[in-house]
Amino acid sequence: MFDNVSRFLIEQYSSDFASWLIGEPIALTELSPSELSLEPIRADALILLQSTDVVLHCEFQTAPDPTMPFRMADYALRVFRRFPQKRLVQVVVYLRPTNSDLVQQTAFIANRLHHEFDVVRVWEQPTENFLSASWIATLRS
Repeated sequence: MFDNVSRFLIEQYSSDFASWLIGEPIALTELSPSELSLEPIRADALILLQSTDVVLHCEFQTAPDPTMPFRMADYALRVFRRFPQKRLVQVVVYLRPTNSDLVQQTAFIANRLHHEFDVVRVWEQPTENFLSASWIATLRS
């Protein structure tokens, strides 16, 4: 259920989500994960949006995932291969409260490869962020 709702909201209100996750209201269009595939991408709620300068990769997660740092590094390399001129913003949005340390991870490190991504834990966000969002009315109806 969360996957479909998350996908709908970010696709319908991409500028609002860009403001929240990137810090600026950018008009974004959907980017098909198949455009990045060397092999199939398997993700619960993988959302790729792009503008002329930015690719936003957003993952909505309901539970901690020990493979998330590796997956984010993998997707980053795929995006870079396809769009080397664009800035990549990657965000994992955890939807359910948890005490797991996995939701604190913001980097993948292996040998000399170091890749960082952002994490948003919804339960730590100020309520005002959501009450003032235009997409919140969709959830109320």
